[in-house]
Amino acid sequence: MELIGVLNDGQIYDLQTAEALNIQGDAVKADNSPESIEILRHSCAHMMAQAIKELYPKAKFFVGPVIKEGFYYDFKVEEKISDDDLITIEKKMKEIANRKLPIERYEATRTEILEKFADDELKQAVLQNITDDTLTMYKQGDFEDLCRGPHLPNTRMIRAFKLIRVAGAYLGGDEENEMITRIYGIAFFDKKELNDYVKMLAEAKKRDHRKLGTELELFAFNEDIGAGLPLWLPNGARLRGKLEKLLYKAHRIRDYEPVRGPEILKANQWVKSGHYANYKENMYFTTIDEQEYGIKPMNCVGHIQIFKNDLVSYKDLPKKFFEYGVVHRHELSGAMHGLFRVREFTQDDAHIFCLPSQVKNEIIDVLEFVDSLMKVFDFKYEMEVSTRPKKAIGSDEFWETTTKSIMDALDSENLAYGIDEGGGAFYGPKIDIKILDAIGRKWQCGTIQVDMNLPTSFEMEYINDKGEKEQPVMIHRAILGSFERFIGILTEHCAGEFPFAIAPTQVIFVPIAEPHVAYAKELRRELLENEMDSKIFDMNESLNKRIRMAEKQRVPMIVVVGDEEVANQTIALRDRRKREQSNMSKEEFFTLLNDIQKGSKI
Repeated sequence: MELIGVLNDGQIYDLQTAEALNIQGDAVKADNSPESIEILRHSCAHMMAQAIKELYPKAKFFVGPVIKEGFYYDFKVEEKISDDDLITIEKKMKEIANRKLPIERYEATRTEILEKFADDELKQAVLQNITDDTLTMYKQGDFEDLCRGPHLPNTRMIRAFKLIRVAGAYLGGDEENEMITRIYGIAFFDKKELNDYVKMLAEAKKRDHRKLGTELELFAFNEDIGAGLPLWLPNGARLRGKLEKLLYKAHRIRDYEPVRGPEILKANQWVKSGHYANYKENMYFTTIDEQEYGIKPMNCVGHIQIFKNDLVSYKDLPKKFFEYGVVHRHELSGAMHGLFRVREFTQDDAHIFCLPSQVKNEIIDVLEFVDSLMKVFDFKYEMEVSTRPKKAIGSDEFWETTTKSIMDALDSENLAYGIDEGGGAFYGPKIDIKILDAIGRKWQCGTIQVDMNLPTSFEMEYINDKGEKEQPVMIHRAILGSFERFIGILTEHCAGEFPFAIAPTQVIFVPIAEPHVAYAKELRRELLENEMDSKIFDMNESLNKRIRMAEKQRVPMIVVVGDEEVANQTIALRDRRKREQSNMSKEEFFTLLNDIQKGSKI
């Protein structure tokens, strides 16, 4: 494997930078390690920029970072670029790769760089965020760009790549700035990995929850209402209601108490919680009676005040409050994506107030809850401990103690986990639950956060066994994360084939002729009494067409009703999931459905 860089203290350096700065470290080879992939993809981003420059000579470039799913470059051209143009850009990139151009690093003073890009407003914007007196440039052929690296030694190593899509992006991510063009891409050292990724993208396109949401009439968005504000249609509202009910019962069995906090609170509460200083840019504020209020982005403060409403004894702990809390967060227009990123969403939020000695067991109980839920929906999942971020409140001792308590709980149950350095909430470390879907994608959903800062800020107290006042520990906990995001993930995971217990429509009755409709209505009414939803397809179409229409709705069960079924009070059942057909009595049918429903306990 060819040497392409070094790793020193978590930082990746290409060979040229390591030599220039005399940096020693672990070897990074072209071996598909995360470090080597980062070097490859960053180099591929520059090769894409070079191809764009050759095709559009007046193009100007902002930044082209490596991201979790590949890379992108933000740039500006006079022409309109669409997804149809990506093939042309890819072709030019292959030409550049075949030129086997050396990628060369050189240094220049800040003054020289400012002069070099004097007429380039995008580079001037980049330079505003860089204070170094000496800057680095990377050059390949006639193309060069301001960059810290790391890069491959030569374009010949960039072979397996694909451009994914064109998007718009605000310059620097600021909605006040102009919209420029962004192209996303992916690159691998191995062509097989690229082909596998392309197949996954094709499958993901078929499973896209926005497409399925429209086909199955689950939800809609309307610009007249506002961006990022989903409208739940009857089918989607039934699906969501069943999920909420399933989860509600699971919470009650585990001794959680339902509570409800207001959606708008005085701004001084957000000052006290730290959100005003650390999260204000993501919140919405208004003024009422000359008093500033903030619409809640989280449910913690309301739950804290509910805890403080009563005098609490140590014997009352742990106290577990849960709420399907509607929250609002100011997402950038370019960041919103179907149900995955919206401005209004509902968290399956809970807060556990407990003694320090109870923290470990409470975390273990939450992890058991997570595991039981993931099994119901056939999700595999991973866990990650997120540590102190740069923007944080609380002492070093607090962060060390709480992070250790989280790891101790996981270790005691022999549960594997990764570390996300600096990924914690500003008020405490956390466990992130990342689920793996049917086509191998990883999604961030639930979280468990240990917090002793908010109890201090809000002067929370309980009476200990000596009659003295003490501060409880607060555990923030969401399992789904939000109903919106989870339903989007679940829709793609099961390609719209929802588990029977939460399917919007669980049975479709197809009466052969008009005389059979009354029996279908009777069955539909009985299903409703058993808290199951069904539809009757008695439209003026042929029997075969109505059955095909029912199949496209992805319902678990289809029941055809004719003379024999009406006369004998029986069922002609088509189980779509098992691809089986059977005949049974009405009683056997209801027993079957109830058994399936009961199998979805959490």
